[in-house]
Amino acid sequence: MKVLITGATGLVGKEVVKVCHDKGIDVHFLTTSKSKLASQDNYKGFYWNPNKGEIDTSSFKGVTVIINLVGASISKRWTDAYKNEVLESRTKTAAFLLQTIKPHNFPIKQIVSASAIGIYPSSLVNYYEEDIIEYSNTFLGNVVQEWETEVDTFNSLNISVCKLRIGLVLAKNGGALPKIVQPIKFGTGAAFGNGKQWQSWIHVKDLANMFVFAVTEELEGVFNAVAPNPVSNAELTKTAARVLKRPLILPNIPKFAMKFLLGEMHILLYESQRVSSGKIEGEGFQFVYHHLEPALQNLLK
Repeated sequence: MKVLITGATGLVGKEVVKVCHDKGIDVHFLTTSKSKLASQDNYKGFYWNPNKGEIDTSSFKGVTVIINLVGASISKRWTDAYKNEVLESRTKTAAFLLQTIKPHNFPIKQIVSASAIGIYPSSLVNYYEEDIIEYSNTFLGNVVQEWETEVDTFNSLNISVCKLRIGLVLAKNGGALPKIVQPIKFGTGAAFGNGKQWQSWIHVKDLANMFVFAVTEELEGVFNAVAPNPVSNAELTKTAARVLKRPLILPNIPKFAMKFLLGEMHILLYESQRVSSGKIEGEGFQFVYHHLEPALQNLLK
């Protein structure tokens, strides 16, 4: 089996590649950086530049599944120009892939695409499953809606579509976790706001396994990519401090302070989404990291 991965050199993509190789799945990947091109028996890179409409179509040779992970980071200041980049790095790339497949009749059977739980409205009481029809009207909510709509157009070529709505990804050397624990290490850690907002998290290895599980099980539809036990922001902060053996002595950080520092992006710290993993577990997926403390022990020790 051979898959084509976009975003293969990113935080999640690298882990997905490892799982593919462990399962005997060959990987082709698309990159906008010629310095990242590789040519091994089971791992070959191909250049593309969606903004200029450039792609090496030999990347599709022998490929039956696309794993779509590409997208600009949301952890940079949200200027109008960067917000546009966040959106188009998801929607235009998906549209470009489809436009490339269509005239060549490449035999793609399935696309498994990243999505995000930011599509769900912020709530302290709701427990979100995939069939919700009320979506967040925030910037991120709108991005995810447009992203998913674009990915759904692959159905027009009879390509099966699976979307994984990803929560807070916990990883050792990237993503949000190093930024979360840095102030805790220096004794300046604190929860945000009242600390009650829900954090639906997932260990990066579980997430990578889930992407490959969706491929091997030929899943279709929307699935939440979160661990079974979400926690509050206060609990996340306390657990990280306990694992690191550091005290928490400062008061919670008020919303206005982070809004002043981060602008509109501050909502990442104060939005609350408690999200269910029941649907993917019902398909037979087994998490290694069900609870937060063992996940942090693995990543921080």
